Formats: sequence, structure tokens, C-alpha cells
Amino acid sequence: MDERANLMNMMKITIKVLIQSALNLDRSLDSDFPPLQQFFFVLEHCLKHGLKVKKSFIGQNKSFFGPLELVEKLCPESVDIFTNIRNLPEIKTSVGRGRAWLHLSLMQKKLADYLQVLIDHKDLLSDFYEHEALMMEEEGAVIVGLLMGLNMIDANLCLKGEDLDSQVGIIDFSFCLKDIQQNDSEKKADEITTVLDQKHYVEELNRHLSCTVGDLQSKIELLEKTNSKLNEELVAAKDRIVSLQDEHNQLLQESMHIQKKSERHLEVNMQDTKVELETYKQTRQGLDEMYNETWKQLNVEKQVRMELEKELDLQLGMKTEMEMAMKLLEKDIHEKQDTLVVLRKQLDDVKSINLQMCEKVKEAEMALQNKSEQLCLLQAKMDLVDSTTRAMEERLQDLEKSKQISEENCIKMKTNLEVKTENLKQQLQKLDSQRSHLEHSLQSEKEQQRTIQEELFKEKEKNISLQNDLLKYSELKKDFDKLLLEKTQLQKRCVEQEQALQEMGFHLSQSKLKMEDIKEVNKALKGHAWLKDDEATGCKQCNKEFSISRRKHHCRNCGDIFCNTCSSNELSLPSYPKPVRVCDTCHNLLLQRCSSNCS
Repeated sequence: MDERANLMNMMKITIKVLIQSALNLDRSLDSDFPPLQQFFFVLEHCLKHGLKVKKSFIGQNKSFFGPLELVEKLCPESVDIFTNIRNLPEIKTSVGRGRAWLHLSLMQKKLADYLQVLIDHKDLLSDFYEHEALMMEEEGAVIVGLLMGLNMIDANLCLKGEDLDSQVGIIDFSFCLKDIQQNDSEKKADEITTVLDQKHYVEELNRHLSCTVGDLQSKIELLEKTNSKLNEELVAAKDRIVSLQDEHNQLLQESMHIQKKSERHLEVNMQDTKVELETYKQTRQGLDEMYNETWKQLNVEKQVRMELEKELDLQLGMKTEMEMAMKLLEKDIHEKQDTLVVLRKQLDDVKSINLQMCEKVKEAEMALQNKSEQLCLLQAKMDLVDSTTRAMEERLQDLEKSKQISEENCIKMKTNLEVKTENLKQQLQKLDSQRSHLEHSLQSEKEQQRTIQEELFKEKEKNISLQNDLLKYSELKKDFDKLLLEKTQLQKRCVEQEQALQEMGFHLSQSKLKMEDIKEVNKALKGHAWLKDDEATGCKQCNKEFSISRRKHHCRNCGDIFCNTCSSNELSLPSYPKPVRVCDTCHNLLLQRCSSNCS
């Protein structure tokens, strides 16, 4: 309870001193500000109070960074802090990570919010803290309320270059005490501190400006790279468009050539079909004329047959034989009529063999003429039936032979017509296959044209997007020119500020020397406080703890205790006749004083 109450009182005093000093410095603090360092040390002791010891393979681990890692799970806003801490190569221990987390959360002005989230989840904190710990009691909520007042402070802390792992957190109670007497020397020291703070503020501004200039230069380089890439893509796209246009022109020429060929082929086929139709019409007209002539001849033969029947009625003896002959003639005529009908149907289907058919029809006409002559002979012989019966029988036999020959000729004609029809059908099938092939090629060409048109449309879209990128690039170039102007203005301001800083540094160096002289005079008047060995646990300069290998050494000028590395210098002092051991700070101050006195 006593330890908890002491930590609570120290926390209140450090926060109060920190807020008052921040108000005197326009609410902006650096990492080297002593009250801020004391605040971090006190807060670290508060977070370490009541921590449970966790055993591991290496040994016992007691770090306050374990409960702080719960904030990453409970507050997604704090993920950036933890990623930045893990990316710092200088921090290797959990204590250093915890100190870095406190620095970054104070810079974000969310330290109180994050600790409030931890206090709200005490069931999770019970894994890290004991029941009587400060964070588990009401004092934790009071500390969070006190930390809310730090949101008015702007902390400019730099984690690079600071050794957060090996810092020794010692609470200095001198910041809580106030001197009643204020001398003129203290007023001058306050003025010098204000000037130094202004100098640090200007240096921090210069550092931020240099960082912004570096960021702008990196952005400009990225924009130039993207611009070069866009130009290369534009050139490649233009080349591709030109090549596609050439291919499209070639394909158009090929398609026009193929269309002309197909049109010529179709015209030739149409002309051939027209010639075949004309020849078919002519042959059909000739066949119709032949049919009419044969029909007339058949009518004449019928009349002759009637006359012959009348004569046969008169001649009863030869009636039967003449009827038989007439029946045979009628059968021949009917067969010839059937053959003519078949030929007519076949001629409707046949187109390419009209000339041969005409010749064969002429042969049939010759045969019919022969038969008509034979009929005339029969008419002449009918008058002499009684005397020439034997001649009629012989002629009838000749007619039968001629009939057989004509039948054979008709069979041959049929076979020839069938062969020719098959040939014509094959030719038609070939023409159909050629026509289907041409249609397929035309469809493929149409599909190619469609694909080419789609590619052209895509290329046009790409051209439009590239033109938009060019417009964006022009706008970025304008922004880049504006940034260059701002950069030149900032460089001018930096040069002016550097000149002002040089002048301020010169005045500050002079004021420092004067202050050092005054301090040394005061020290000589008051006397140095010789620090006892038991009071010092570590080196005052490097804060490293003393051990058997690291021994304690007194500075003969200031009386503080240092290690061997921090007090390896020797100088002659007024109180000592021989050169004695002096710390590094006193060594530098004495050398500057000697050089200023000589000058």
C-alpha cells in the first residue's frame, strides 16, 4: 500500500511539473527534456508494480511490454505503433519495446485511451499482474485520468539513435523541489535555456523540412519513372496499333481477293448453268418436234392399219396372219411410245449429253423411216397378198429381227443414260461440296473480320485510356513544377534560417562561455560536493552500472563518480599541482575555457 501511494504521489507531481514546463515552452517538448524523461521513468515503475514473474528457458522474465501487447488486439488503431516498434533494428529487448511504445503513444496523444482499454479488461490483465498491483486497483483509473491532461502537449520524440534497451530508470526528486531565491544568474540561465529551446525548435523544423524535401524528391523520381514507363507503353501500343492496322489491311486485301475469286467462280458457274439450260431447252424443243412427227407417223400408220384391216376382211384366208402381224406392229409402236416417254423423263434430268441424245434420236428416226418404208412395201404387197404370202412371212421375220435389234439398242441407250446420269449426279455433288466449302470459307472470313473489328475496338479503348493517362501525366507535370517552385522557396528559407542559426550559435557560444565562467565562480565559492561511493550505483555519463570489472572513479573537478572510459582524461587544476583525473564534460569545458582565454 505504501509503495502504491508513493508511486501515485510521484506520478501526480511529475505530471504537474511536466505540464507547467510545457506551458512555459509553448506546449512542445523534445526527447532530451528532463521532466519528460522523469515522467517516463515514473510511468515505467507504475507499470512494473505488481508484475508476475514468467519463467522461460533463458530465465525469469519480468517485462511490462507483455500487458501492453494486449492493446494491439483490443485497439486496431494501435497496429501501426507495434509494426513501427518491430521494424526498429536498434531495439532488441522487451523493455526497449515497452519504452518505445510509451514514446509513440504519447506522440499520438492516445496514451490515456490505450491504458483505459487495458483497465477496462482486467480479466486479461490478471494474467500479467497480481491482485494488489497498481494497475488492478483504483489508482490505475486515477493515473489514466491524470494522463488525459497530457493531450495538450506536443511531443516531438525521435527513437532513432536512442539506446532504450540499456537505459537505467532512476527517479530524480530534484525536479519536484522549487528554489525560493531567484538570482540574476538563474534568470540569465532561463534566458539561455529559452534560446537553446528555440534553437532546438528551429533545428527540428529544419529536419522536418529536409525530410519533406526528401519525400518530395522521392515522389518526383517515382513520377518520372511512371512517366517513362507510360511513354514506353505508349510507344509499344502505337507500334502494336500500326502492326494491327497493317495486318487488318492485309486481311482486307486477302478477303477482297477471295471475294473476287468467289464472284468470278460463281459467274462462271452461272454462265455454265445458263448454257446448259439453253442447250436443254433446245434439245427439248427438238425432242418435242420429233415426238410430234412420230405421232403423225403413228396416225398415218393407224390409217394404213385400218385400210389393211378392210382389205383383210375381204381376204378371209389371210386375215388371221395379218391380225397377228398388226398386233406385233402395235406392240412395237406401244413399246416405242413407252421408250419415248422414258427418254423424255430421262432427258428432263440430263443436261450435259443433249447432243448425243439428238444423234440417237436421229438413229431412231432412221429406224422409223425404215419401218415406214417397210410398211409402204407391206401396203404394196397387201395388194398382192395372194401371190406374195411367203414374201410377207419373210419380211415379218425381218421385222422381228429389226425389233430385236431396236430393243437391244434401247437397252444400250438406257444403260448409257444411267451412266451419264450418275456422272452428272457426281458432278452436282462436287459442285455442292465446292459451294459448301466456299460458304464455310466465307463464314470463317466473316468471323476473322469480326475478331479484327473487336481487336480494333479494344485498341481504340486502349488509345483512349492512354490519352487519359497522358492528361493525368500533364497534370502531374504541372504539380511537379509547383513542387519545384515550393522546393526552391523552401531552400531559400532554409538558407536564411541557417544564416540566422549561425548568428544565434555565435551568440550562444559566447553566452555559454560567460555562463560557464559564472558557474565555475559559483562552484568555487560554494565548493564541490564530493559524492560518496555508496550513493552512486552507475556512471553519471553513460548510466552503466558499476561492477567488479567496471570500477568507480571520482572527477577531481565536479566530484561526481564515473567509470574509467568516461574519466580517462587528466588536466592540471588550480587546487592540484599535478595533472589529475577529470571527466569528459569537465575536460571539454576546461579546454574551451582555456582556448577562449587565450583568444
